[in-house]
Amino acid sequence: MEEISTGTDPRVPAVMPDKPSHIEEVPPLFEATATASAAVPEDAVVDKDLLCPICMQIIKDAFLTSCGHSFCYMCIITHLRNKSDCPCCSQFLTNNQLFPNFLLDKLLKKTSARQLSKTASPVEQFRQALQQGYGVTIKELDNLLSLLAEKKRKMEQEESERNMQILLDFLHCLRKQKVDELTEVQSDLQFIKEDINSVEKHRMDLYRARDRYSVKLRMLGDDSSTRKPWSSSTDKNSSGIVSSSLNIRGMAAGYLQNKKMDGKTQLSGHCSQRKDSLSGADSEAFNQSGLSVARKKRVHAQFNDLQECYLQKRRQLANQPHIKQESDKNVIHREGYNVGLADFQSVLSTFTQYSRLRVIAEVRLGDLFHSANIVSSIEFDRDDELFATAGVSRRIKVFDLSMVLNEPADVHCPVEEISTRSKLSCLSWNKHWKNHIASSDYEGIVTVWDVKTRQSLMEYEEHEKRAWSVDFSRTDPSMLVSGSDDCKVKVWCTKQEASVLNIDMKANICCVKYNPGSSNYIAVGSADHHIHYYDLRNISSPLHVFSGHKKAVSYVKFLSETELASASTDSTLRLWDVKENLPLRTFKGHTNEKNFVGLTVNREYIACGSETNEVYVYHKEISKPVTWHRFGAQEMEDADEEGGGSHFISAVCWKSDSPTMLTANSQGTIKVLVLAA
Repeated sequence: MEEISTGTDPRVPAVMPDKPSHIEEVPPLFEATATASAAVPEDAVVDKDLLCPICMQIIKDAFLTSCGHSFCYMCIITHLRNKSDCPCCSQFLTNNQLFPNFLLDKLLKKTSARQLSKTASPVEQFRQALQQGYGVTIKELDNLLSLLAEKKRKMEQEESERNMQILLDFLHCLRKQKVDELTEVQSDLQFIKEDINSVEKHRMDLYRARDRYSVKLRMLGDDSSTRKPWSSSTDKNSSGIVSSSLNIRGMAAGYLQNKKMDGKTQLSGHCSQRKDSLSGADSEAFNQSGLSVARKKRVHAQFNDLQECYLQKRRQLANQPHIKQESDKNVIHREGYNVGLADFQSVLSTFTQYSRLRVIAEVRLGDLFHSANIVSSIEFDRDDELFATAGVSRRIKVFDLSMVLNEPADVHCPVEEISTRSKLSCLSWNKHWKNHIASSDYEGIVTVWDVKTRQSLMEYEEHEKRAWSVDFSRTDPSMLVSGSDDCKVKVWCTKQEASVLNIDMKANICCVKYNPGSSNYIAVGSADHHIHYYDLRNISSPLHVFSGHKKAVSYVKFLSETELASASTDSTLRLWDVKENLPLRTFKGHTNEKNFVGLTVNREYIACGSETNEVYVYHKEISKPVTWHRFGAQEMEDADEEGGGSHFISAVCWKSDSPTMLTANSQGTIKVLVLAA
């Protein structure tokens, strides 16, 4: 879809009347006189007879015409280039009939000097008087110098006081800012101190529990090891008394020597037994320590974001007393943590749990490198047992996930396949009726299909252009919504043949999504760079418009009833709080400037494609990627040989509450990925 530019009209420059060029060159003396003329008394205003009839300024370089009128030389010359008459009396006039007016020039200079003296400052008047030879005695000069020196000292004093006040105000402001920062840091340190104590206490409890568990295991091991030797020795004794008596004599002979070494022997035997019993645990602990080191590295790599996440959660609890009181009374975490620390521990655990994406299956299709295999949408069904793909191939293909995972094959055949008349842009499974799936296509048609019978149940043809997005409501299975290039969002009911609601957005619609908690709220991503959040009970205006993206919003997906993720061709993802109408976070790392690369979410993670043929995964609390996976280089080389050029990820979809994800690219390759440690 081509993004629509919404730039403003260029500003039209104002048209100004032409003026003779010499007006720009009027000396400062005349400018000051003309400017001040409005502010002086009437008797000080310049006589109108001294003004040029053309430019209405004091005449400069006065020239007299044969008809007796005076003008500025440049004014009358400019006039005679276009016309051959006098501007005052319209009598025929040429350049040869112009004569310098020296007397008027002399009068104008005197008038200008008087005018300037009336409007000049006392200092300027005094300076002019001195220049004109006004007599001043030495005593008068001394008095004037003394007065000026005193005036100068006073002005310097006032200037110093002003500078000191400005400096003092700055320092007070800086001190307040730093005190606030210090207070915040002290508060943060107090949070950290309390949380360290809580974690240390909980860790000691875990160590004591582990020791108790180890003692129980050792006791059970000791019981089993002592029973078997006793029974075997009994069998040996019963088989022959001679051997037994020899053993007794030998033990009696070395009794004294053995008694001295008894303590050491028992100690060494006990230590060796303990070492043998814990050798397996040590090996396991070594593996666990390696995993712990890897997780610590991931923490340090994203330390700044994790720090902000921790402080945000702890400050949020402290800044909301009613929540803090509730937590103090009822919501203390079972390990003894407060709510903020417990929330952060959950973030830290889920963030460090995975470090890579692993391919566990690949859907192999026939004619893999055909250009018509671009997958634009891939979606799981209600039970996450089946998934459907659709794109420019004009087919909806339904696959069984268990067959793809458990039955490797050269070519995977879909369990169901539906042919359509047009290229498909989006799919949406009904979350109540397992066999119902909706599609939107390039002709603007929204269709509801029965997967089992491969028949269309409803067809809606009201959109006038390509429909980019369709979505079933999770709370009302009969309702679905669609958005199109015709700038309209339409709400449909499977029980009616016409649309229920129509919203004209004035810009191309790229994506629409129902809030999972209510069929009354929808989020709409538009080419105007905004996300519009609507209450369908009042569509006159959106509840809120989320601004921040710099290009078209290509996808919107809800993580929960209050959290909304969006993707844009500005190469960013953003997370919003639709309840508080707040931006929460911006995610960067992938590349997306022109294509639809997919967006999928679960409770903790957000995944999207990239125009580098890679899948990126973000934790919702961290702005940088957790991990990413690149589709094979060999696939891209083969595609280049076929003339396919560079490829991009075109569709992604999480399996519900699972680390498993479906991914597809513009080449038609479909992979099943799973987050791994």
